[in-house]
Amino acid sequence: MRSADPTIPVLDLSASSTDLTRQLCDIESVSGNEKTATDAIEASLAGLDHLELFRNGDALVARTQLGRDRRVVIAGHIDTVPLNNNLPTRYESIDGRDYLWGRGTVDMKGGVAVQLKLAAELTAPIVDVTWIWYDHEEVSESLNGLGRLAREHPELLEGDFAILGEPTNSQIEGGCNGNLRAEIRTFGLRAHSARAWVGRNAIHDAAPIFTALAAYVPREVEVEGLVYREGLNAVGVTGGIAGNVIPDECMVHVNYRFAPSRSGAQAEAHVREVFDGFEVTIVDLAEGATPGLTDPLAQHFLEAVGGEAKPKYGWTDVARFSALGMPAVNYGPGDPLKAHADDERVALDQIEDCERGLRAWLAGS
Repeated sequence: MRSADPTIPVLDLSASSTDLTRQLCDIESVSGNEKTATDAIEASLAGLDHLELFRNGDALVARTQLGRDRRVVIAGHIDTVPLNNNLPTRYESIDGRDYLWGRGTVDMKGGVAVQLKLAAELTAPIVDVTWIWYDHEEVSESLNGLGRLAREHPELLEGDFAILGEPTNSQIEGGCNGNLRAEIRTFGLRAHSARAWVGRNAIHDAAPIFTALAAYVPREVEVEGLVYREGLNAVGVTGGIAGNVIPDECMVHVNYRFAPSRSGAQAEAHVREVFDGFEVTIVDLAEGATPGLTDPLAQHFLEAVGGEAKPKYGWTDVARFSALGMPAVNYGPGDPLKAHADDERVALDQIEDCERGLRAWLAGS
């Protein structure tokens, strides 16, 4: 549908999902600059009788109201990480496989394009569907558009099962690991480095922290049939005042990815146990989510898509749905290893597979 506002880009929903991915990616939407992309999505869906539209900031919700017994929520974020000379997009072929290259192709406008095309075309799905496109996923949790919707309009997130279109190579990945970030500090006494013996070196005192991290054996934990891999790693170190001063403080920034069998409180207790005797400050904590594959809707979805479900090692917004008591999975085109990469690119056949799987399931075919 052509927008009445000439400043809003026109999205051709009759195009293939791969071409629609390119259209969306070429609308730059680095976090904080999503408005134009949201305007374009909203304009493309305006006037479709089978959808009710709700706008909240730069998040858009489109719902069917068919009176079905069950409702599915299908969501995707429209923002990307910053550009690095990787727009506009281009098609390329590597070893006989066709790709769309450019920022956002993997994370996650391929999934957004599939969702948008199906939202427009599936006028009578076998379940009621709530489609959500939201902003600010790639930045601070406090700005996350899905979180904002959950706080301000929780009724818009209600459903029986949720799908997040994060890149999974078009395979189902259940749940997600939790994520904790902590600052571990040591303290010493400043002194001139020529007379180090009158001070205490806080960086040297941090050695046991690194010893503990190097010796740490991360768990592999089975949760509802999926095996999640944990990780405890130093991701940053700060300390030092000047080139001739013994430092009186050192901070090691530690990231803990924990299986969804652990609560956030249990994860925090574990980190404090590992670094017992040091000052530990938790600076970020996000609960994980269990696989969500036991519900009949999820089982039917798995059958329609095919393949074998895998665990999601990273944290995603499926955890928000899990916190609302809704089982949720990740399912979208793109190799997660290419997310945020300068050579970010998605295989066209994965976009097509994702559309085919979702369409078959929602249409009941």
